[in-house]
Amino acid sequence: MLENCWNQKYHLEIFGCQMNFHDAEKTAGILEKMGFTKADTAEEADVILLITCCVRENAENRLYGHLGNLKPLKQKNPELIIGVGGCMAQLPSVREKIAEYHPHIDLLFGAFNLHQLPDLIMRIRETGSRILEVPGDGEIQEDLPVTRESSFRAWVTVIYGCNNFCTYCIVPYVRGREKSRRPEKILAEVRRLAAEGIKEVTLLGQNVNSYGLDFPAAERTDFADLLGLINQVEGITRIRFQTSHPKDLSDKLIRQMAEAEKVCEHLHLPLQAGSDKILRMMNRKYTRDDYLRLVDKLRTRIPDLALTTDLIVGFPGEEEADFQDTLEMVEKVGFDAAFTFAYSPRVGTQAAKMENQVPEEEKMDRLYRLIEVVNKQAKAANQRLEGKVETILVEGPSPKRKEIFCGRTRGNKLVLFTPPSSGPDLIGTEIKVKIKKGLTYTLQGEVVDREVF
Repeated sequence: MLENCWNQKYHLEIFGCQMNFHDAEKTAGILEKMGFTKADTAEEADVILLITCCVRENAENRLYGHLGNLKPLKQKNPELIIGVGGCMAQLPSVREKIAEYHPHIDLLFGAFNLHQLPDLIMRIRETGSRILEVPGDGEIQEDLPVTRESSFRAWVTVIYGCNNFCTYCIVPYVRGREKSRRPEKILAEVRRLAAEGIKEVTLLGQNVNSYGLDFPAAERTDFADLLGLINQVEGITRIRFQTSHPKDLSDKLIRQMAEAEKVCEHLHLPLQAGSDKILRMMNRKYTRDDYLRLVDKLRTRIPDLALTTDLIVGFPGEEEADFQDTLEMVEKVGFDAAFTFAYSPRVGTQAAKMENQVPEEEKMDRLYRLIEVVNKQAKAANQRLEGKVETILVEGPSPKRKEIFCGRTRGNKLVLFTPPSSGPDLIGTEIKVKIKKGLTYTLQGEVVDREVF
């Protein structure tokens, strides 16, 4: 069956979070095992798959616009298979709209039936029918082939799904309940990655702090335990993880972060709002004081921790006083960076049905004011690193200027530097760089030690 795919090409388009990018790596691995090769453009592909995110409504609107742009390719090549995967494919409203208004879309697939992709593609080829049914849940499929974008850095999913049901979030409805991968499976994957030359792994989950809670108590490995086990894998030099929910960040995990030398000094800890009223309405299950106590514990144990966050403005019922509480929290915490969003209703969530929706102009006004404060803090945090020597993992040439290289500190800050004119290939190595200037989004540095490690 698979030999029919040799000499054919695939094209992937990816929207959303790191979990979607990792799903895309698995999708590429599956397609290449079928015999497909990667196309340079969508126009030359035999299969086009979109890996989508459904967290925000405007992402859904962009998807429909993009699907319309692909229609001429289908008209030109009726044998072309176009599919939509990822979270959005698992929304019933999206499936219904695609079925009715986008007849050129052949396939929908979700996170739980990714392993069925070869069979789905071949069924479409053989029958010419559309396949738009997506299972809502399923077992974790281990050992899927993966085509990774990086030779030195990798994502590793440790837990699927989410049990939190924040009122603004659609994820629990499309990704299902929490399911942890077995620790021995994760360790085996990390060891394979280390043997392949991977130096940095990022552990992924909607809430990594919940890892292991679905195991029987007698055989439970929690997330702190898992970090300790991965910290012992020879060849891995950096361990990152995201995302963490504040309500589940334990003292044990903070202690492990401080003591495990490979765990990087960076934590992404979504605050979302600084008002206790709004946090209750969001069903976040912590207060602003809870969050501040966590930050104090973290910085006591890890003084050089880089702390980043997510913030939402314009949640239903948010008044100016609530927004001021958020600004005050941002000032108190002093984040190194923040992803900021204007609230976007998602059909199927509790918040979308709430009264007192905030007018769009008020949302945008608050968003711009918040960004101004966040950017000021980010620049100040980066300026505090001026004159310090940081170890960075070199990623390669900057996308905008090929003569300038970039790499990341253990605190996940992007450093731009001019590479030495001679010497070993730096990509995928760790080198020492002195920070010369801190800007809002990046650092500028110079190499102080040409020896790579």
